[in-house]
Amino acid sequence: MTGDLSVFRDPRSVAVVGASPDPAKWGYWLARGALQGAGRRPVHLVNARGAVIEGTPSAPSLRDLPAAPDLVVLCTPAATVPGLVDEALDLGARGLLAITAGIDLAHGEPGLERRLAARVRAAGARLVGPNCLGVYDAATDLELAWGTFTPGHLAVVSQSGQLGLELAGLAAHAGLGVSRFVSIGNQVDVTAVEVLDDLVAHEATRAVVLYLEGFADGRALLGAMARLRAAGKPVVVLTVGASAASRAAARSHTGALTAATEVVAAACRAAGSVLVDTPAQAVELAHLLLGSPLPPGRRVAVVSDSGGQGALAADTLAREGLAVPRLSAATADALARSLPATAAVGNPVDLAGAGEQDLDSYGRVVETLLDSGEVDAVVLSGYFGCYGADTPQLVHRELEVVKTLADAARVHGRPVVVHSMSPDSEAVRTLRASAVPTLHTVDAAARSLALAARLAAGSGAPVPGAAPGAGTGAALPYLEARARLAAAGVAYPGAEPVRTADDVRTAAARLTAPYVLKAGWIEHRSDVGGVVAGLPDAEAAVGALRDLTARLGEGGYVLEEMDTRPGVVELIVGARRDPAFGPVVLVGLGGVQAEVYRDVQVALAPVTAGQARELLGRLRGAPLLTGWRGAPAVDLDAAAEVAAAVSRLVAEQADVAEAEVNPLRVGPTGAVAVDALLVSGAGR
Repeated sequence: MTGDLSVFRDPRSVAVVGASPDPAKWGYWLARGALQGAGRRPVHLVNARGAVIEGTPSAPSLRDLPAAPDLVVLCTPAATVPGLVDEALDLGARGLLAITAGIDLAHGEPGLERRLAARVRAAGARLVGPNCLGVYDAATDLELAWGTFTPGHLAVVSQSGQLGLELAGLAAHAGLGVSRFVSIGNQVDVTAVEVLDDLVAHEATRAVVLYLEGFADGRALLGAMARLRAAGKPVVVLTVGASAASRAAARSHTGALTAATEVVAAACRAAGSVLVDTPAQAVELAHLLLGSPLPPGRRVAVVSDSGGQGALAADTLAREGLAVPRLSAATADALARSLPATAAVGNPVDLAGAGEQDLDSYGRVVETLLDSGEVDAVVLSGYFGCYGADTPQLVHRELEVVKTLADAARVHGRPVVVHSMSPDSEAVRTLRASAVPTLHTVDAAARSLALAARLAAGSGAPVPGAAPGAGTGAALPYLEARARLAAAGVAYPGAEPVRTADDVRTAAARLTAPYVLKAGWIEHRSDVGGVVAGLPDAEAAVGALRDLTARLGEGGYVLEEMDTRPGVVELIVGARRDPAFGPVVLVGLGGVQAEVYRDVQVALAPVTAGQARELLGRLRGAPLLTGWRGAPAVDLDAAAEVAAAVSRLVAEQADVAEAEVNPLRVGPTGAVAVDALLVSGAGR
């Protein structure tokens, strides 16, 4: 962290400038919230007309306050903000919370907000905002934001104030609550990285939800997220397509295939965090992160008091990439001994009415499954949670089962996730309070469990470093690009430069037929018919040169040996510099249809060969690599070595902006690259 942020979590005193008695205005909510903490710190209200707010009189200006404020909240017209900043700094304020938006526009001075931030830092103070919704800290009675907050253990850090409020509201509705809320706004001074670092030692926070629309210093952000993970506080990330412009500017298929969210998802995996799609998904996942153990694997047992609900739960889990394995005969027999003869004990487990006969059946079945060691989590789906709500006489017995479930999860270190038909009952509330995640839909339970498994499997290693690089420059000619990639460890067939018919004949004598002729100076030569393959001899190659020269003009052509090995699968391997997160590597099914299939995996670069092999294994088309319909398996180790080499090239050599091999032809006997694209850094 680059500075002390204590003034934004537990200030010695607070002054709200722009306090209002009108409940429809921001100034009212800020004043009202500040007064909630009046028992902990002095609260001063500033209103030019001297209005009384919630029974508390206000002063007409900061200079009229009885004491200098520690934290000044600015909720006034944009035109007044620069003067108020100077006034607050003159009084010795350590922190400014700027709610006001549009300061640059109001003054017709682009960059004014950042100049104000520099002025604040020069005075030894800090600024959150502007254009933010405020801050809240449950542990210190600090509430300086619109709305109301429910205390809990989930921290919310959001670039969008309103989306942050939605997250806080969803958390409250789910019975989770918020430990700290920070709307960071324009981040002209205090950044998301600093706010995250300030949460590492925050005792009340057990998990964090982060919403950002842009990633100015992605690697620094990942470092903060990794530090939170190391402190046992996983981070859930929400974002939008912030890097669309950079994708459009990319020169390679790799650039076109690395969507903004795919890069962010890869970055999150590197930091041991996880990317979700919606605020609801973030809060649903938070149920599993606030005290519940994470699943050590992807094997899930389903327990239900309804055959239909159990089957749907199993299907839903499978769609999320989780396994619902058949139980061993020993475990099935143990379950059968305590259930009716009509029960199903293979997985899903159908209690067949046992719950109605004896509520303890739920606990016994879950304990048996966790004790078996055959599953990494249990999903309990159906009516449980409704018994006490529908039949008050059963409340006590249902709560006893809740305790059994919570104890079983804690003892075995594996989560029990409940999908209950009751959205809110005493049992449901107690389940959540006992760190047993309880959700109202089975798809939410399955999705959250899959995300939790991804988090558990996430990297705990340091975020990979990379050399700084410049922007995109020119594409190198084919032979030069090939040479750079070959020097990095990528195998290529023999090739010779040619310009004339005599060059072709001389080159053909040194190479092995059949041949391929390429227009080496064109980046995407296949798109313009700049590649002729399957040339059986020198004279066929001479004819091809004449045809290409007639269509494309004279230039640096290349005659290359053609890879004719059987059983080959074509892959794409590429790496590029993302403007926020730095080097990223991509592997996928390749060839001219690479962008059609979009079957790719992305990771931060550099990667090891082992990590690259894991990426290849996650492709939808992975069965093509391991032997599909009797075909021989290809050399995955060779493909992984190429991916690692390309990732190192971009990560370690600052003059390379993009590098790509498409296709990389991988067969049972190795991997051979038959194309090369290398884009230099700007200024090369």
